[in-house]
Amino acid sequence: MKYRVIKKQNLSKDCFVCGAKNPFGLKAKFYECEREDGEHVLLTVFTADHFHQSYPGRTHGGITSTILDEAIGRSACIGLDKQLWGVTIDLNIKFRKPVPLEQILYCETKITKQSHRSFEGEGKLLTQDGTLCATAIGKYLILQPDQITAEGVTPENWYYEDGEMPTEFILG
Repeated sequence: MKYRVIKKQNLSKDCFVCGAKNPFGLKAKFYECEREDGEHVLLTVFTADHFHQSYPGRTHGGITSTILDEAIGRSACIGLDKQLWGVTIDLNIKFRKPVPLEQILYCETKITKQSHRSFEGEGKLLTQDGTLCATAIGKYLILQPDQITAEGVTPENWYYEDGEMPTEFILG
């Protein structure tokens, strides 16, 4: 599957999933993309490190759940200029294959239903060759950032990381 990158989403400094400065985090990057079939999705790119393992050579199921949760939640922002944040209400994961460590992994996620107070989405975790490792569906309550964090959203804790932005990804 071919993905054309449209936009890169902001990152946090300390978040476990996207925190660019978190030494034990996943350092995930989030790209709003258009698939070759025209569907708009969020593609999350990350690598699980050795300290994210459960059994030797396998990513812990909690890490798999965490990345799918974050990626589905961020899918609500596709195409929006404002920040729309969600708080997880319900998340269901199906583990299909072991998730490997120390190789680039991808989450493709999208919103399937949205109302004024909540949204639902789905996602899948894939390897570079397109192997499906896990799927998820989730429901999220829509909140503004200042309803979630007393610190607020500032350039110091929520920023766009400079650097090259890929133009496309090809999986499978």
